[in-house]
This record gives sequence, structure tokens and C-alpha cells, in this order.
Amino acid sequence: MATADDAVAAAPSPLQQALANFNALTSRQKLAMMAALAAAIALAVGVMLWSRTPDYAVLFSNLEEKDGGAIVTALQAQNIPYDIGPGGNTIRVPADRVHDVRLQLAAQGLPRGGMVGFELMENQKLGVSQFHEQINYQRGLEGELARTIQSIAAVAGARVHLAMPKRTAFLRDAKQPTASVFVNLHPGRNLDAAQVAGIVHLVASSVPNMSNDGVSVIDETGKLLTNKSDPLRAAGLDPTQLSYVQELESTYVQRVENILEPLVGKGNFRVQVTADVDFDRIEQTNETYKPNADPTQTAIRSRQESENVTRDPGPEGVPGALTNQPPVPAQAPITNPATAQPGGATDNFQTRNSASTTNYELDKTISHTRRAMGLIKRLSVAVVVNHKTQQDKDGKDIAVPPTDAEIQRINNLVREAVGFNADRGDSLNVAASEFAPEMFQVAPEIPVWKDPEMISIGKEALRYLIVLAVLAFVAFGVIKPLMKSVLPQRTDADDEDEDSAMATSTGEGEEGEDATTSLSAAARLANSYEAKLARARELAQSDPKLVANLIKEWMGVNEEARK
Repeated sequence: MATADDAVAAAPSPLQQALANFNALTSRQKLAMMAALAAAIALAVGVMLWSRTPDYAVLFSNLEEKDGGAIVTALQAQNIPYDIGPGGNTIRVPADRVHDVRLQLAAQGLPRGGMVGFELMENQKLGVSQFHEQINYQRGLEGELARTIQSIAAVAGARVHLAMPKRTAFLRDAKQPTASVFVNLHPGRNLDAAQVAGIVHLVASSVPNMSNDGVSVIDETGKLLTNKSDPLRAAGLDPTQLSYVQELESTYVQRVENILEPLVGKGNFRVQVTADVDFDRIEQTNETYKPNADPTQTAIRSRQESENVTRDPGPEGVPGALTNQPPVPAQAPITNPATAQPGGATDNFQTRNSASTTNYELDKTISHTRRAMGLIKRLSVAVVVNHKTQQDKDGKDIAVPPTDAEIQRINNLVREAVGFNADRGDSLNVAASEFAPEMFQVAPEIPVWKDPEMISIGKEALRYLIVLAVLAFVAFGVIKPLMKSVLPQRTDADDEDEDSAMATSTGEGEEGEDATTSLSAAARLANSYEAKLARARELAQSDPKLVANLIKEWMGVNEEARK
């Protein structure tokens, strides 16, 4: 007698039943099922690839049309995916292949930059005249200089024009070469004076006998960047002076804000600082001599004394020619007696001259003073403090001005923060006033549907929803019906038969050999299957032609249509 376990073991497994059901389908049904399954898988994969944002990186930007076309042709020849950015001057490729593609294009000499350099000299033809060689050399030099200038961060493109006069044997008639440089700057970028001077020095140093004054630089707007006739530059003014003053004032404002913000709160005060900076460059040399305070304490540098004594008589008589002649003998008696000489020497004539020179050391001071540029001559500081908000007895907000003690405390703090110097002429003014209510109004919020960030999030969410919808359609609309048509379906009767089989098996274990066993529905199904199989074998043996025609019908083959 068959038991429930034997009946369950004899029943086919779900996989075997699914294979049997699949084999029972016609060829057209099998092809339709496979096509539907393949279409569903292709649709799911396509939607997933569509939803995936390609990770592209910039390969080259700011390309000229000629270079862009050559690069696109090279990418197409190598089957490399690419994307052209807005404006057509930016090419992007997958991020993981950027460096490889750049090296491959560099091997092909791309991008060329719309200009030629010294590689022009590599393809010289035989028999080229000296004039053509000079022209090619000049073109190559212009291209190399332009490439170097383009490597500056603020420069998007550059061109260099050289005017190189012919050499002459007469030095008087010799002319110096000149250069003109055109720079195309990136939007929002500019060149400061130091960068312009660097470009000028670069070009002048690359061409023999060229001076810095012979180089002119202009930008894309036609503005001359090397304006040597600018009166401000001729006066020695530097554009960086204004930047220095602004930075200095910002530093003082930041100091005051850092010290007042914890006291009155952010937004409850305003600070302005004006700095008068002296940019004069002064060099001064002084040599001072001071009088000697005490002559007895002075040092003698040198002393010189001289004395001259002579015994020759001096000239006598009336001035004239006879004075220098010897006297003639006297013809008349002397009426005037001889006077006695001082000291008893009446016949000795003596002349004495003496001189004395004394040099003293002087109190001498020599000083050389060079004042530094950028000294602060005067500071002007203005501070406005907002009224405080308090509640009255009724609970309403009212504005209360700060007290005099608070104003004085703020005044003292600001003085210390800016380094107030009264001798320098600094001024400080602290005032209290109620601020306008418009300053504290909050800007209106942007609606959610107009917020760019929310719009981006919504687009991303919509993309994922589309993916989920397609996957759900493939799973529940295609795959599940196909599986239902192949896999065996489980019914309530099968559950009841299994329960009865379990109950029968349990009863047999309790009652022993006397218990009666009834076959379940699965056992009956197995039994009927075997019976049907036996009848099919008998039919095949008795009438094989009938069985062959039946199989042909199952296979969808019509012998008459073939004929």
C-alpha cells in the first residue's frame, strides 16, 4: 500500500513541471516568449543607461574652429566618445580617458593653437632664398612668443608682430627693432602693471637689440596697456597705491568690527575708516654746525704763529722819482737838529711784523634721512550704533538709545583698536541713531517650484522614478505573466490534499498496521499520469503513423504545406 511520502516523492518537482510546460508550448509561443523577455531586458538596460549621467571631463577649451575640427576628426577616427560644449570651443571626453586622449592627440601635434612656431624651420625646402628663410624665422619667433604669452593664466590668446629692420653698414642709419603684442584676456580677468612689464621684458629679451620702450601691448578692447605717456605714471604714481589704501582701511574696519560685535551685536553698527597715506619719497641730508658753548673746553685743532723783523730804513722824503736817489751833499747848514730814536738807538731802523692763527674743533653733525613710503598721515573714523530694542509695560517693542556711558565706552574701545594718535591729527566720531527698518527686512523666499536647487533635485528624482516605473513594468507586466504560463499554479485543493496527507501519515504512525491509508490528490495525479503514459505507449505500438502525425502537429509542421 502506497504511503503519503511515496506519493509526494512520485510527484514532479516545480522545475520539472516548468520544463514540461515550456516544452508543451509550440515553437511560435516559445519564440514569442523569448522575444518578449529579450525586449523587456533591453528596455530595462536602455532605461538604466539613459538615467546614468555620463561622467565627462574637459579635454580642451577655448579652441579655435580649425583646431576643434581636427580634434573631432581624430576622436571619430579612434571611436572615442566626445561632447561639444556651449559655443563650440570646448570638447569633453570620458573622465577616465582624458589623459590618454591628450597624449594621443599631442603625438599628432594637436592642438596647434592656430599658429606656427620653430617647427616651421623643420620643413625647409632646398633652394629657399635668404629672404624666405628670414621670413620663416620671424614667423617662428612670433609664434613661439605668442605661445609663451598664452601660458599666462589671464591670457586666453595672444599674437606677436615683430618689425625687424634690415641691417645696414652705417651705424648712424641703423634702426632698432620693435614689437606689438595683442592679448585676448579671459572674461573678468585683467593684467596688472607687473604682468604687463613681464610681457614687455620677455619680448624685448627674445629679440636682439630690442629695448623695452620698443614693445607695445594692447588688449582685446584696443586699450594700450603700455601707455608711456600716462601723466599719472609719469608722475611716479603706482596703481597699487589705491589697493594698499583700501586694504589698510579694511584692516582697521575689521579691527573695530571684531571688538564691537560682541557688545552691540552683528548688524547693529556701521564703521567707516578713511586713511590719509603719504606716498612721498623723501631723502634728506643735513650738515649742522653748533657754536661752542664754553671756549675753555674747546679743543684746538691747529695753531700757527709768525714774526718778521727788519732793520732796513724805510722810504723817506716826498714820494716821487727823487725819493729813490741818494742824497746830495748839503749846501746849507742843518737847521733841524736830529731827534733821538726810541730806546737810545738813533741810527738803527727796525720793523717788526707778527701773526698768529688758531683753529678750534667745531661741533659738526651730518644726518641722512630717507623716509619710507606709505606712512599714515591721518586717520578718520566714524562709528554709528543702532538703538537697542526693549519692551515697555504693555509688551511693545520700543527703541532705546544707548547711554552716554555706553557711547564713551565704545569711543574708548575704538580709539584703542585703531591706535588713535591725537598728535597726528586723527579724528573719531561715535554717534547713536535708529537704523532704518529696511536694513533688517529678510529677502522674500523663493517658491519651492522656482528654487534652482529643488528643480535639479526634482529632475533627478523624476529620472529615478522613470527607471523604477520601467523596471516595474518589465517585472510585473512581462516577466510575471510569462512565469505564470510556465510554472505550475498552486491551488487551494492542493493545500487541502497536502493537509489530508499529513493527517493520514500521522494517523498511521499512531494506529500502526490497522490504520487505513487513502491516496492524496498528488498521488492520484501521479497514478493517472502513469496510466496515461502506458496508454500512449500502447497507442504508439499499435498505430505509429497516428502518433507521428500528432507529433508533427505539435511541432507546427504541416507536411502538405511542405509539398
